[in-house]
Amino acid sequence: MTHLSVEMLAADATAPITSAGHAQLGIAVLVGIAAIVLLITKFKLHAFLSLIIGSLVLGAVAGAPLDKAIASFSSGLGATVAGTGVLIALGAILGKLLADSGGADQIVDTILAKASKKAMPWAMVLIAGIVGLPIFFEVGIVLLIPVVLLVAKRGNFSLMRIGIPALAGLSVMHGLIPPHPGPLVAIDAVGANLGVTLALGVVVAIPTAIIAGPVFSRYAARWVDIRPPEKMLPTAGDTPDATTGAAADPDRRPGFGVTVATVLLPVVMMLAKALVDIVIDDPKDATQRVFDVIGSPLIALLTAVVVAMFTLGRPAGFTKGRIATTVEKSLGPIAGVLLIVGAGGGFKQTLVDAGVGQMILEISKDWNISTLLLAWLIAVTIRLATGSATVATISAAGLVAPLAADLSTTHGALLVLAIGAGSLFFSHVNDAGFWMVKEYFGMNVGQTLKTWSVMETLISVVGIVCVLLLSLVV
Repeated sequence: MTHLSVEMLAADATAPITSAGHAQLGIAVLVGIAAIVLLITKFKLHAFLSLIIGSLVLGAVAGAPLDKAIASFSSGLGATVAGTGVLIALGAILGKLLADSGGADQIVDTILAKASKKAMPWAMVLIAGIVGLPIFFEVGIVLLIPVVLLVAKRGNFSLMRIGIPALAGLSVMHGLIPPHPGPLVAIDAVGANLGVTLALGVVVAIPTAIIAGPVFSRYAARWVDIRPPEKMLPTAGDTPDATTGAAADPDRRPGFGVTVATVLLPVVMMLAKALVDIVIDDPKDATQRVFDVIGSPLIALLTAVVVAMFTLGRPAGFTKGRIATTVEKSLGPIAGVLLIVGAGGGFKQTLVDAGVGQMILEISKDWNISTLLLAWLIAVTIRLATGSATVATISAAGLVAPLAADLSTTHGALLVLAIGAGSLFFSHVNDAGFWMVKEYFGMNVGQTLKTWSVMETLISVVGIVCVLLLSLVV
């Protein structure tokens, strides 16, 4: 059997891979991913450590010298953290300012006050979409669950009728829309245009969230007709500060309009860059160069954070010291996320340097299957195995990155969205989100599978269908 090392492949990256090489690399991928799965699920090892070990196992089975495998992993980790780490940190700061200032509560209260009982599920998916744009999925759940439970109880709704739309809005944002970690890493891995990905992501996200949210919630409420668990309901003694970290005084909250404008500011800046790139398409043009700076993810998110200190922090009565404390506290909880994302980037680079991407390119060139569908299937497989949407996104992006070389700008963006959709497929018992939803909603495992897991699968399937339809017209 031919042994393929990182060094050999680096010397001739375009050389065809022999059938024996295909077999060895295929086994290496399976063994590496299996090692990660077993370490995470069976031995409960942290995903960061599991990805390191899995990368070394993959390199060893592929025949790469250990020092080369270590070098590949280290370079991938460094490149990923450099490319996305700062953006994740800025997104966390913006989300923390939104939560602590009471801005998130202001969005929730304003929309709920204007929504009729019939429109409440639609209001919940809208709230989740807005709040979930700059906030991590887990933080969004913590923020919205008290609201979901209270709305369901006061309006005498089945919990699923209100809860599923909120969860769908959060999950769609998490899987498809930058600046969430998964989409950012996939954009970096396949070299996609962030602005175009963001624009097409919104087009895919809207129908996906509607079908998996308000529409599916009708059926979920019939299958699992439960009421809010009393133990999870906020009590009269709970202050907003205790339950969500928001400003305790509603009169000191920032206004609804300025809060929404602040949240959408980085989105508008990045979309403006994408629009200018399409209209002008001349890298030497002064206008385009200005918008290339304004619409870069780093500048867009940094601008939003600085603006939020004034538009969200000051109206909530935050002193300079309180703003500094909020920023500091926002960074601690994302340390684990950054390490996992970085290790995932290291695993991706090990895949690339071992020649796995080239192998897939060689094998799939004769397949009668869409590149977008192939990317989705790979992400689905890794998601089912590991339970992590982020790990699935990073790994799948590394595997299919060579396939993006010949794609247009729009199809490169659609490739990212196909991977993101696949990474959300059928959350089950190996996913931390599964257990969060189960406990917050007071369901058993069977009920969680029939509601949350089916909802995630709907998001994934509807998402890839929308991506494939868009690929026919853009």
